[in-house]
Amino acid sequence: MTILHQTQTDPEQGSQPAPAIAIASVVLSMALVAVGNGLMFAYIPVRLGAEGFDPTWAGLIVTGLSAGGLAGCILTGPLVRRVGHARAFMVLSALIALSNAAVGAGPHPVLWLAARALYGFAICGLFIVAQSWLNDAVANTVRGRVMAVFYVAYVAGLGVGYAALAAIDIGAADAPLIGIAFTALSILPVGLTRLAQPPPPQAASVALGLAWRISPVGVAGMLAVGGLSMAISGFVPIHATTKGYSQADVALLLSAMPVGTLILQIPLGWISDRTDRRYVLAAASALAVVAGLFAIGFDGGALAALVLIYVVWDGASESIYSLASAHAADRAGKDDMVALSSSLLFAWSLSGFVVPGIVTALSAIYGTQTFIYVAIGIAAGFCLFVLWRVVMVQPVPAAETGSFAPMTAQAPLPVELAFAPEEQRRADK
Repeated sequence: MTILHQTQTDPEQGSQPAPAIAIASVVLSMALVAVGNGLMFAYIPVRLGAEGFDPTWAGLIVTGLSAGGLAGCILTGPLVRRVGHARAFMVLSALIALSNAAVGAGPHPVLWLAARALYGFAICGLFIVAQSWLNDAVANTVRGRVMAVFYVAYVAGLGVGYAALAAIDIGAADAPLIGIAFTALSILPVGLTRLAQPPPPQAASVALGLAWRISPVGVAGMLAVGGLSMAISGFVPIHATTKGYSQADVALLLSAMPVGTLILQIPLGWISDRTDRRYVLAAASALAVVAGLFAIGFDGGALAALVLIYVVWDGASESIYSLASAHAADRAGKDDMVALSSSLLFAWSLSGFVVPGIVTALSAIYGTQTFIYVAIGIAAGFCLFVLWRVVMVQPVPAAETGSFAPMTAQAPLPVELAFAPEEQRRADK
């Protein structure tokens, strides 16, 4: 497992800050990628349903995507070390375009499974490259705000892509072509950017034992939210299509869900900065349980009610991601941050791979609504674990905690960049 991390001079300590327009180029590129990604995420299960394929295929494709993402977390570091951030960004964008082109060849589930695994690898790597590049370019004083804009831009792009499903011909190759077009457009800002590239990164090993000793709740949160996010975002369009909702209905449901992420994270984060974050984590996971129960009660019912339920459900689940990450960072020393970041990333990726596979297997027996029960079980289990930790372990005083930053579980954690010392960089050459 590799990850990018930073020992380079901090912009606050005298290096020139990156121009805002250069930073915006990376943010814009990822927002453009998100539009195509959101459309493809919605298009594939709807198209498979329209062609009469069993929903199990759509579930397998989600699992394949997650497997590719796990590989991306492991292999992105060596790729960036070999070719640098800008070239790695372009290579990974090209792989996304190739994935979309394979989907455009027609509804061939086996081919689509391979294509989406390739996409999972590329999008995970793309996020690690983009986030690490930004982390290196900005000063500590503005890093939180820059990353918040980065995540909001990506979530907004996903929403636009989801909504676009309602306007396309589901039986044609419109969606893959649009995905390819937006991926190609995303290369332009990075290709023209003057943002300086960081030096080649080192590798950092996963140390799950160390991460658990630092923050059991943080590690458990990443394991919980990796599965929650992939279960909800990956299986909502599959289930909605199976239940008979129209293409436009599925598009509306999916495009509304990111709103919950944007609405709930800010107030929950504000509260968590002023109290023990574990209380807020327990509340967010309990809210996810309640929303999941409502999703069962209103399953197949009025679209307006489902939209409201899923907005809350998705927002509460996604909030666990940023809250757990902040909680873990509160408890880590400076020397532990690299191992902690890589370990949390690995835990998130592993759960995001395992849970969709379980949901797919159970769905073949119990139906596509299985994902709701699995998501409720994950959220309830995590809530109970957090409450147990609250009883067993005293909280860290509020003055010793860091600042919350909104994030989305649709993207890998913002990795701490660190690079080899100057002497080692010379030796590597």
